[in-house]
Amino acid sequence: MSTTPSSRNTMKDRGIVVFGAAFVLRLLLTCLFPALPDLLTGRVEVSTPVNSFKRLQEGLFLYTRNVSPYDGGVYHQAPLLLPLFALLPDAKSSPLPTAIFYFLVDLLNAYALLKISQSGQSVKSRLHTAVRQHVRWDGVSVAAWFLFNPFTIATCLARSTSVFTTSGILFAVSNAVGGNSVNAMLALGFASYLSLYPTLLFIPLVLLCYDIRAQGPNPPKIGLYVVQHAGLLLASIAGLLGLSCLITGNFWEFISATYGFHLLVPDLTPNVGLWWYFFIEMFDSFREFFLGVFWLHLASYVGGFTVRFQRQPLFVITSLLGVFAVFKPYPSISDASLFFAMLPLYRHLFPLMRYTFFAVSAILYSSLLGPAFYHLWVYAGSGNANFFYAITLVWSLGISILLADAVFAALRDEWEQQNPDQKGAEVRQV
Repeated sequence: MSTTPSSRNTMKDRGIVVFGAAFVLRLLLTCLFPALPDLLTGRVEVSTPVNSFKRLQEGLFLYTRNVSPYDGGVYHQAPLLLPLFALLPDAKSSPLPTAIFYFLVDLLNAYALLKISQSGQSVKSRLHTAVRQHVRWDGVSVAAWFLFNPFTIATCLARSTSVFTTSGILFAVSNAVGGNSVNAMLALGFASYLSLYPTLLFIPLVLLCYDIRAQGPNPPKIGLYVVQHAGLLLASIAGLLGLSCLITGNFWEFISATYGFHLLVPDLTPNVGLWWYFFIEMFDSFREFFLGVFWLHLASYVGGFTVRFQRQPLFVITSLLGVFAVFKPYPSISDASLFFAMLPLYRHLFPLMRYTFFAVSAILYSSLLGPAFYHLWVYAGSGNANFFYAITLVWSLGISILLADAVFAALRDEWEQQNPDQKGAEVRQV
């Protein structure tokens, strides 16, 4: 899609206004409501045992006093975050530098989204061209949707470390659509090092890189291409693990405290996911079996989505982010905000979606009642765990309906591309 110099200047000016307004909004919320960041940090919808800023502060306290940050069993995040935050002033006495650091990371994430949108890969890839490719939002609008999403703002103000995983994923995708597959694998390695689950994005991401590469002269053999990039991903993760070992001095201690914690799910603190209540009620003798079942269920979506939408690898990544927001062990609203940030790339699918109103209503309903039900359970004492878990089921249902509706719309779009004479025809399940 070609643009004139005047339209490019207009888009640049809009981008400056949007990014500046997002920064000012976050700054005003922090300065006018100084208790708000700590309030959000304590919310189970925002902070989990694997992304909590309070737990990061505990690990940082031990690290700066030459004690293993994993002593005490509170800190379960990546070791390399500790020297990074050790460079910043103490968040208790001087909270503004840390807050501004998070604001800038949010702006960088939005810039990566803008680049993904400008690539046009969501409407036209190597093997697929959307029927309604002209129905789309520009990159600035997509970035604005992310920056002014209340879930994104709450995550930023709560100083959740999930924003760094989001950065790794978005920069992996933005580099992939830009043709820089090496940086894409390095960024994915960084995200996988922080949170483990982004490793599942490797197959659709490498297919996206291959599609960009295959559009040029002398496309490589896909098997060799995948193996090379798998080696690059493993090398980047191994390098980060080596640096972590230098920091902690005990390789197995931080491996078990971080990745072992993700895999075995020992902390059943309530969150917006489905695992915690199920494993609270689970007999210990069945725990290992159902851990395997839950993880297998999460990983199984990768193959299915990739095979069915192999012509649209960017849509596979978007769909998997929606799956992660529902089915990962320790989800938060940060995972949902990333999925919601990728959906506007598929503006051309919105006319084909059927249950958007119901999905959005369920998400808004659960967003408003979730904190109230948690308060009734934990603080007021007039409810029980079923109150909060019921509303998290509604939250998961809303995201699942939105994801399923987007998948239906993508399938319908492919069908109309292959059968142009049937565009707009009614489809009935028989």
